[in-house]
Amino acid sequence: MAEVLLIHHILGRTPGVVALADRFRAAGHTVHLPDLYEGRTFATIEEGAAFVQGADAPDFSARADQIADDLGPGVVWAGISFGVIQAQRLAQTRAGAAGAILMEACVPVTGDWAFGPWPEGVPVQIHGMEADPFFAGEGDLDAARELVSLNPAAELYLYPGDRHLFADSSLVGHDSAATDLLVERALGFLSGLG
Repeated sequence: MAEVLLIHHILGRTPGVVALADRFRAAGHTVHLPDLYEGRTFATIEEGAAFVQGADAPDFSARADQIADDLGPGVVWAGISFGVIQAQRLAQTRAGAAGAILMEACVPVTGDWAFGPWPEGVPVQIHGMEADPFFAGEGDLDAARELVSLNPAAELYLYPGDRHLFADSSLVGHDSAATDLLVERALGFLSGLG
């Protein structure tokens, strides 16, 4: 079974994020679900973004690094939207990553925003809705396609629809059918790692 670090989206560690982690746990995987916001949650993406960009925002990279230090190598780094930034950074910069699951976001692996090249042999799954204004409309889908073109161990799964944070069952935009398929594919990915 895999060990997974799942990093929440911009609204915080919502009940829907906890429910998603529990689905992976129910399949026998160990899932760490840190709360980078220390209990805060937000009702809208705009409110979450204001917190993340505010003067009082914590150093999210330092928090993620501290959590990662306690885990060691062999972890699958996973993130949802905002959480992908840290998950992808950890997957690309820490030796010994078992894999990565990037949900509803992807950071370019080349250019000014890149964390460096994708590590050779590290598998990755990327999931997003094909008309999501954030994922498809802000360059994440292009970054995902680039990653797939450069990494034979990369898979991109697109789901019909235009919802962001569709895998969070506690939000109005939740899509249960797409989430079920995402979970099925991610569980297959995790099972194939070892």
